[in-house]
Amino acid sequence: MLAAAALGWRAVRLQRRLQRSERDRRRAADELNRRLSELFSLQELSYILSGSLQLDRIVEQVVGYAMRFLEAKGALVALAADGEAEGGEDADRRRLRVTAAEGTLGPLRGGSIGPDDPGLIARSVTGERVELVHSTDGEPTPLMAGIPVAAAAAVPLRAHGVLVGTLVIADPRDAVFTPEDVRLLSTVATHAAIVIANARFFEMVHHAKEQWETAFDALSEGMAVVDTQGSIRRANRSLAAMLDSPIPSVIGLDLGTALLGQSPALVDLLAAARRGERAQPLVLRSAPLGRTLRVNAARIPSPEQDASVVVLVEDVTDQQQMEAQLIQSEKLAAVGQLVSGVAHELNNPLTSIAGLSEFLLEQKELASKDRGHLRVIHEQAERAGRIVRNLLTFARKGPAEQARVDLNDVIQRTLMLMAHDLKLKDITVEKVLPATIPEVVGDRHALQQMVLNLLNNAAQAVADNKPGQRRLICINTSFDHRVRMRVSDSGPGIPDEVMPQLFTPFFTTKEPGQGTGLGLSITYSIVEAHGGRISVERPPDGGAAFLVDLPPAPPAVLPAPSATAEDATGRKALEPAAPAVKRTILLVDDDPAVRRMVKALFGREGHTVEVARTPQHALDLVRTRSYDLILADARATARDHLFVEQLVAAHPGLKERILVATGDVRASTDEALAHLGLRYVRKPFNLRDLRDEAAQVWAATLS
Repeated sequence: MLAAAALGWRAVRLQRRLQRSERDRRRAADELNRRLSELFSLQELSYILSGSLQLDRIVEQVVGYAMRFLEAKGALVALAADGEAEGGEDADRRRLRVTAAEGTLGPLRGGSIGPDDPGLIARSVTGERVELVHSTDGEPTPLMAGIPVAAAAAVPLRAHGVLVGTLVIADPRDAVFTPEDVRLLSTVATHAAIVIANARFFEMVHHAKEQWETAFDALSEGMAVVDTQGSIRRANRSLAAMLDSPIPSVIGLDLGTALLGQSPALVDLLAAARRGERAQPLVLRSAPLGRTLRVNAARIPSPEQDASVVVLVEDVTDQQQMEAQLIQSEKLAAVGQLVSGVAHELNNPLTSIAGLSEFLLEQKELASKDRGHLRVIHEQAERAGRIVRNLLTFARKGPAEQARVDLNDVIQRTLMLMAHDLKLKDITVEKVLPATIPEVVGDRHALQQMVLNLLNNAAQAVADNKPGQRRLICINTSFDHRVRMRVSDSGPGIPDEVMPQLFTPFFTTKEPGQGTGLGLSITYSIVEAHGGRISVERPPDGGAAFLVDLPPAPPAVLPAPSATAEDATGRKALEPAAPAVKRTILLVDDDPAVRRMVKALFGREGHTVEVARTPQHALDLVRTRSYDLILADARATARDHLFVEQLVAAHPGLKERILVATGDVRASTDEALAHLGLRYVRKPFNLRDLRDEAAQVWAATLS
């Protein structure tokens, strides 16, 4: 019995042990199955997250899987606002934005949570671990202001020590978070934080790449990335446009060849850039493009031994032309100051030489030999006078008169004047002068001189052509917001060393005595005075081309030029001369030679010429005597004021009897004469000039 009882007791104990073992096995199997399920779910989540770099998709997947893992009623991911996830003293006190939310928390999607919010979400970002809340007394816990929950867990999302956001789970199964749930939530959060941080980093890189590419293509300068062989690996739109090819066609081209042809000029620049040296930019003339380029290069940092180079290409053709025009304007301004003074000092002696030689030539008792010598003196004085007039034209700051001018008509009339000379030199002129070209405003005679200078320049260029080579001048006009004229020739062209000095006064390539070097300088000044621009080109087929553009005349009709307008020689148009009457003339000029010439001229004709010792003496004489003509030098001054100004102010009734002799082109003098409305004669003048101007004064006083 005892043995049976012992066996029975052992059997019971064994059965109980077996039952406990079965329960442990089942619990272990359940735990294993749960762990395997979690593992497979985490693996699935990891696979899905790693398959995408889109931030919105990632956070949605995290929220969905967290709800499924924990059988929760709601979940959300709130991320730190852009630019606020970096470290710093207040890195954990940032505004959060709810990027993804599902279930009961779905309405929170798109909302924001401030750092001072009293709820769990804002509080969780200041910690390092999962924060749990559970209402044990039946009172709900605030998830955020105005959003209560019975139970919730929040874990901050941190990657590499940087706050990314927070993951929140609300109302799990049985309203309880087991240790396994917390562990799983931490695992999901850790993995999600890394993936979200990577996605954000990718977005930043992608955005930076887009910005760089946009800036790369938006640059007005050409840019290329060049490999170690000098071939283009990347190019922007500007470089492609510069090469007149689409971007795909540019890739692979040799940059130096594409820009400069066979020139090796870029080789040293690229080599210096690859060595990391700061080389000076090159300014080169591109034969294939017909433009002037500034090229700079810099090494792209790379772990490779031979790094690529980024090359910046700027088209500086227009900039160089503007700089050249500015320099030219400064040169002309400086020389103009000198010319104005020199021309004025030459006027008086030339006036005397030309006038007295002409006076003597009118004497009948001269011997034939003496008359020949005087004629040479007179001709050379006239020649010097023309040079001085050119100097004055060069130095003037604006056109002498303002009128509407048909540029095509000026060209036609100039060609008619030159027709005989061009025919003798066997020069062919081709012209294209559309009738639709608008008028310009300015001085017709100055514009004619401009056209004449350019045509003469072209004629002299083609005259040197070899026998059998065509002598051709082309002149055409067009309109594109500006009235444009182009004069080209088939001559030998302009050498490089001549180009910088082309418009410089007194610079000439002609033989001594063949030219003064003022033609193009005067042309430049005339164009500039009319608000225009002049430039020169060297066409690919040879020769030279001068381009002039002028502003068109406004629609309003300008008044016709006055009867005192100057003709092409610089003399004023004549009015009918008054009958010969003995006149009394007051002469105000400090040059003895001029006084001698004027007294000889008018004295021989029976007029009385009285010479004032000084301008102040002249003012005193006018108060006590009457004069039919007062001939005064424009620069004569009394008490630091122009004599003619004081004379008109003191005796307005004498205004019509005053004739001013001027060689001064200073703006102040011109403005004063224009304001006073006085007649004037330009020095150097001859006897005919002086007689004609005096006759007009006397005719005006009789009318």
